[in-house]
Amino acid sequence: MGSIKSLKCRECGKEYEPQFRYVCEECFGPLDVMYRELSSINKHTFDLREKTYWRYFELLPIMDKANIISLNAGLTPLQYADNLGERLGLKNLYIKNDSVNPTFSFKDRPAGVAVSRAKETRLKAVGCASTGNLASATAAHAAKAGLPCYIFAPSDIEHVKIAQALSYGAEFVAVEGTYDDANRVASIIGDSKGYGIVNINMRPYYVEGSKTLAYEVAEQLGWEVPDRLVIPVGSGAMLNAICKGFEELHTMGLIGSIKNLKIVAAQPHGCAPVVDAFKRNSDEVIPVERPETIAKSLAIGDPGDGIYVLKRLKQYGGLAEEVDNEEIRDGIMMLAQSEGIFTEPAGGVSVGVLKKLVEEGKIEKDEKVVCYITGNGLKATEAIIGVLPKLTAVKPDAAAVSAMIG
Repeated sequence: MGSIKSLKCRECGKEYEPQFRYVCEECFGPLDVMYRELSSINKHTFDLREKTYWRYFELLPIMDKANIISLNAGLTPLQYADNLGERLGLKNLYIKNDSVNPTFSFKDRPAGVAVSRAKETRLKAVGCASTGNLASATAAHAAKAGLPCYIFAPSDIEHVKIAQALSYGAEFVAVEGTYDDANRVASIIGDSKGYGIVNINMRPYYVEGSKTLAYEVAEQLGWEVPDRLVIPVGSGAMLNAICKGFEELHTMGLIGSIKNLKIVAAQPHGCAPVVDAFKRNSDEVIPVERPETIAKSLAIGDPGDGIYVLKRLKQYGGLAEEVDNEEIRDGIMMLAQSEGIFTEPAGGVSVGVLKKLVEEGKIEKDEKVVCYITGNGLKATEAIIGVLPKLTAVKPDAAAVSAMIG
C-alpha cells in the first residue's frame, strides 16, 4: 500500500486528510502531499524494479498499485554530454532527456500520477487546461484508464497543436477568449462536476510526478548529488517539485548533503517574469500580459509557482536567466548537432541559458551540471524551419551529386 500521510498547506502548515481538495481553507495556500516515514527504503530498494518512474511507488501519492495507469514513462536517459560539454567548456555535463517519453514530454510524469489518482478516487472524468504537451499526456493516460477527457483551450488555437491530444479520443472544449479564460472555465467545470482537472483541482497530486526527475537523476548518478541543475521554468511547478524530490531523498538518507546544490531557472525572453523578479531582487512576480516567444510551452505569463521558484533560488544559491529567440534556436541546433537530441524550444532555453552562464563565468568548468530537456523537437518544428539549410535540387546524375557534396 502507498504511504500518503496528509495534504499540508505550503503557507500556514495546516494539514488535511488526503482527499479531493487543492487549496487551504484557512489561507488559500497550495497543498503539498506529505508521506509517512519510510525507514525501510534504501539505495537497493529500486534495483530490480520496472524501468519507469513508478519504481518509486512508495514516494508517490497512490495508495494501491492496482490503480496505477502506466504508459511506461520515466527512467529516461541521463546522457553524458561530452560533445556539448566540450563546446561549452564543461567537463561534467549531463542531459536529462525527457523528450523520449511516450507522448514526448516530461508531462507524462505529472499527468500519469494525476490520472492514476483520479482513478483511485473514482472520479468520473479528467481534463486539463493546456495548449500542448499536457493536453497530449493527459489524454493518452485517460485513454489507457478508460476515462473521458476534456481539453480546455482557446478556440483560436491552431488545430495542429492539439492534434496529438485529440487522437487519443479527448474532447476539445474550445473556449472563446484567452488561455486564462479557458483555465477559469476548466476550474469551474472541474469543481462543479467533480472532474479531475489535473493541473488545477488535482494539482497537489499532479506535481508529485515531476519530482521523479530528481529521483532518477540521483539514482542514475549513483546516488550522488550534482553541483548544479538547469531547469526550464513555465509555471515553476517542475522546478519546485525537483527540489522537493532531492530533499526527500536526503531525508531518507539515500543521498548526502544537498546544501551545496545550485539551481538555475531558465526562461525565454518575452515571458520571463521569474527572471525579472530575481534580477530586481524582488519577491513579487509581475505577470506578463502578452507573452511573445517561440518557447510556447514556457509562455505562462502568470506562473502559479513563481514565488516558490524565487524561494528555491534563495535556498539553493540559485540563478535565473533568460535567452531570446535566436539564442533558443542556437540552443536547439547545438544540442541536436553535438548530442543527437532534438528538443522543442523549452530545451533550447535550457541549453541557451547554460551557454550564457558559462560564458559569463557564473558556472565553473568542473561543476557536475544536469541540464533538463523536457520536450521533443518534433512538436515544434516551425520554430527552427527558418534557420535550417535550404534544399537544392540536383539532377539524378552521380557525377553531379559527387561534385556537389565533395
